[in-house]
Amino acid sequence: GKDIWLCGGGELASTLAIEIDELMLKVHPVLAGAGIPLFARPFPQIRLELASADFFANGFLFCRYLMKAVR
Repeated sequence: GKDIWLCGGGELASTLAIEIDELMLKVHPVLAGAGIPLFARPFPQIRLELASADFFANGFLFCRYLMKAVR
């Protein structure tokens, strides 16, 4: 029943995807040709509901999504 703040890579996020109830994404205005995927392997379809979004003058975007399982 307590809140847990999880920071990790795609492998950890994929393993726990069905347990995560909120997803916070930080979007930086940079294109990269490679990197760590957000989710490293398949998992059940999850619907995202935008809870809030903050846009900063330097182009940085911070979005908070509620994750809803698709049944």
